[in-house]
Amino acid sequence: MHNAQPWRFRYVRQTRTFELYADFDRAMPYSDPRARGLHIGCGAALLNMRVAVAHDGRHAETRLLPRPEDPALLATVRLAGPGGDDSDLAPLHPAITERHSSRFPFEEKRIPDGLRGALVEAARREGAALAFPAPWHLQHVLDLVREAEARGLTDRASERELAEWTRTDAPSVNCSDDGVPDYAFGPVRSGGRAPLRDFAGTRRVAGRDTAVFEAAPQIACLSTTHDRPEDWLRAGQAMERVLLLATAEGLVGSLATQPLERPDLRWLLRDPVTGAGHPQMLLRLGYGPKAPRTPRRPVSDVLEVRP
Repeated sequence: MHNAQPWRFRYVRQTRTFELYADFDRAMPYSDPRARGLHIGCGAALLNMRVAVAHDGRHAETRLLPRPEDPALLATVRLAGPGGDDSDLAPLHPAITERHSSRFPFEEKRIPDGLRGALVEAARREGAALAFPAPWHLQHVLDLVREAEARGLTDRASERELAEWTRTDAPSVNCSDDGVPDYAFGPVRSGGRAPLRDFAGTRRVAGRDTAVFEAAPQIACLSTTHDRPEDWLRAGQAMERVLLLATAEGLVGSLATQPLERPDLRWLLRDPVTGAGHPQMLLRLGYGPKAPRTPRRPVSDVLEVRP
């Protein structure tokens, strides 16, 4: 959420094991009181690590929540021998540095059914379900996003948290190592139905353009069977696998978390036919301009190496 990067890694040379820890100092207690979004973000970082290990020709022996008495330890990844079940992740490696959230208008060009099916399968491989809502359900989803956006305009606590993690005076990518700088906000929506969070909130950003967004946005809902911390980690891995594959196939995307941050609206995002599943993320996908990269914390801040 908001490019907070709430993770820390520890590498133990003796056991050739990476440990992934949640950095709860970078949590958002108002928007994410259960740390669900934090776990999803850390799950995405975990998937990127597995992709890197596969790219190196190794097998990653991954365990989620290996010590229940330590909730900050989210996963361990032991570097094993060559090959393994994750070998099909290796081709996604170049997409890690190419994938950026694009908050610009997308083309009115439908994603082919074959590619949609591949994205659904990518989520399934990580233990999650990805669904593209039918038109009548899509309208319901977009209505919930708008409701969440309207509530946010009068929610002072949400506004304060947003202001903490966004930068309206960031002239370059090097001015900060976290948060969302204003050059990545994208234009103000003057038309269209794409679900976009305006990271400026009620603040004005000098020189910011306006634009008409797509009238028929292509939204995918990622969900899991249960709603526990391990499910959030699986959802984060599934989300990143979907986004990396989408990037590799020439798509761009952004995330819509607004209704997921409000329990009553999140519940209404469930599949209206089956009523099953716990929505974890909304993805906006399509063809459009690539976005600028956002800042990243220095490696020295997020990686500790031990003997």
